[in-house]
Amino acid sequence: MTAETPPPNSTVADILIEALPYIRKFSGMTVVVKYGGHAMVDEQLKTDFARDITLLKFIGLNPVVVHGGGPQINRVLDQMGIQPQFVRGMRLTDGPTMDVVEMVLGGKVNKSIVAQINQQGGRAVGLSGKDGGLIEARKMHIVHQADAASPPEIIDPGMVGEVTHVNPQIIHTLSEKGFIPIIAPVGAGREGETYNINADLVASHIAMALSAGRLMLLTDVDGVMDAKGQLISSIDAAAIRSMIDDGSISGGMIPKIECALAAIESGVEKVPILNGTRRHAILLELFTDRGIGTEVTE
Repeated sequence: MTAETPPPNSTVADILIEALPYIRKFSGMTVVVKYGGHAMVDEQLKTDFARDITLLKFIGLNPVVVHGGGPQINRVLDQMGIQPQFVRGMRLTDGPTMDVVEMVLGGKVNKSIVAQINQQGGRAVGLSGKDGGLIEARKMHIVHQADAASPPEIIDPGMVGEVTHVNPQIIHTLSEKGFIPIIAPVGAGREGETYNINADLVASHIAMALSAGRLMLLTDVDGVMDAKGQLISSIDAAAIRSMIDDGSISGGMIPKIECALAAIESGVEKVPILNGTRRHAILLELFTDRGIGTEVTE
């Protein structure tokens, strides 16, 4: 080493050494990542996400991305003068809204993610749940209760679906050939009708169908918080149900946490819920000793 050569950065080396056992352990593992929220609209975070997913593929994991697109859908609906409505985190979807959802998710958003990953050297392929019969669905009805004193109300959300079956062959084929599947959460009914499906729900069912080692749910918060607002690093099913009952877990976090539980109960090893607005959140969760989010366990 000459005097002009800078010394090695020990901090960077330590990070790489810390990651090594996880890289070795996770080689060949399928990781389903639900990508959504503000991480999809910030330019730096979009680039970081594309790099992270590409890196996972290069070091031997099999990433599968299921994306949302709420902000992008809302922007187009606003331009059309359509007011979005939600119940228990689910978008109420009439005919005109469904047209926008399919156009935005299966078109603009999906192809943008594909292009970003390909630009980083990955080989991404965009899919809708309707491609190759990937996602079969049926109409969902939402049971809503405003408060404990009110009777439950059954709400017809329109063209909102729930997954009845996942045919993972197309995902297996793409992954085996070195491609990264990028999936828009739209499914088809028995009569060919199109359904808008919650992206967390789709990601959960795909993780189950693929026997994934990890289902990673990216959101705009750090994870599940306790009554004092502190991050809970690990939480099991009993604690989750208690927190839902007492209102500590509410709103859009409810369907997310229910999807995590369903995946765990069906054999997915771990389901981290983490803040996608943190740079390289996926890598920090997978390849560091402490992780950064809330890990849902049995």
